Amino acid sequence: MDNLKEFCIIYVSTNTFENANHISKILLTERLAACCSIIPNVSSMYVYKDNITTSNEYLIMIKTRNDKFQLIENRIYELHQYDVPEIISTKIIEGNESYLQWMNDVLDNE
Repeated sequence: MDNLKEFCIIYVSTNTFENANHISKILLTERLAACCSIIPNVSSMYVYKDNITTSNEYLIMIKTRNDKFQLIENRIYELHQYDVPEIISTKIIEGNESYLQWMNDVLDNE
C-alpha cells in the first residue's frame, strides 16, 4: 500500500466485558472497525477527583483507518458507560501489507 499512515489503532478502556463486547460488535457491524481485540484484566491507575484511583478494566484495541476516527469517537460516546471515556489513537507506521489491505477492504465494504 502506498499510504500506510492512513491506518490507526484506537484504544478504549471500559469497566465491563459486556460493554467492551457491545462496543466492539457495533463498530464491526457498522464497518467502522476491521478488528477489535479485547484485553481483559488491565490494571489502570489514574487521578480522579484529586485521588489516585485503581480500576480493573478491559482494553479494546480498535484497528481502523484515520478517516473513521470521528465516527468511532461519536459512537463510543453513545455506547460507553463512562462520562469521560479513554479514546486514544496511534498511527500504524508500518504493518503487514496483506493485513492492511484486508483492513482497507473490510472498511470500504460499507
